[in-house]
Amino acid sequence: MNTDSLIDLPTFEALKEAMGADFINELVQAYFEETPPLLSKLKLALASQDCEEFRRTAHSIKSTSNSFGAQGLGALAKELELMGRETRLEGAAGKVETLEKEYGMVQKQLEELCHD
Repeated sequence: MNTDSLIDLPTFEALKEAMGADFINELVQAYFEETPPLLSKLKLALASQDCEEFRRTAHSIKSTSNSFGAQGLGALAKELELMGRETRLEGAAGKVETLEKEYGMVQKQLEELCHD
């Protein structure tokens, strides 16, 4: 996968401009601190077949990811959110795994963007 396509640069730059270059680093760090626990929560909700918790957690990941321009990650989370809403979690385990891998790549690219 081409990492150049993981972050929509105009979205990221608009957020950076709106929040200020100094504050963007704090926002990204908060995203890095909040997302891994959300991924764990998503897996726990899947394991217990708690569709509502699964939906809410996927929604949180989707919203924060989209705000940074991680639209591919946001789209994956949206797909999981819809699965939770429709109470159909069959096949979700593989998608959650893909979401985790994508987050790792997004994290790497956001770190690079913050150090530019």
